[in-house]
Amino acid sequence: MNVQTTQLEGRPDAGRLWAGGGATAVVAALAALVGILIARGLAHVAILAPQGAGAWGSASTTAYVILSGVAALVATGLLHFLLVTTPRATQFFGWIMGLLVVIAMVIPLSLVVNMDDKIATALLNLLIGLAITIPLVNVSYITRANRVRLVTRTGDVPPPTRQWDV
Repeated sequence: MNVQTTQLEGRPDAGRLWAGGGATAVVAALAALVGILIARGLAHVAILAPQGAGAWGSASTTAYVILSGVAALVATGLLHFLLVTTPRATQFFGWIMGLLVVIAMVIPLSLVVNMDDKIATALLNLLIGLAITIPLVNVSYITRANRVRLVTRTGDVPPPTRQWDV
């Protein structure tokens, strides 16, 4: 009797997906913190963030870090929804996240403030977006790839000829 493995179709492993989303939230929060520390501490450039009703000002480091982690959890929810409901969910997720990152970069660039502040904020938003998107895409592949089932076949299937054919 030979055993062949095939990928299990259907829902992703939600526990692993959300564990990966939680880890991604930590990565995004730390990326925001590192980006702000580099911008403010080394480059002496202010980071912009919205402060109600369209007025922009200097961002609170704590708020930026927390919102980055929350954004990663929201992105995990979006990814989970897409994995359960759509074909090629990871491709759609990549497009959605890519466009959201572009939006997050364009908004600060459209403000009437110092050009250094605009560029630093746009680059920080790019860093955070990549710190969310790339790990979650990888997590989506892992949560689907590890779902396998064993299919046993008997009969005309020849025995494996090499050790790694099993």
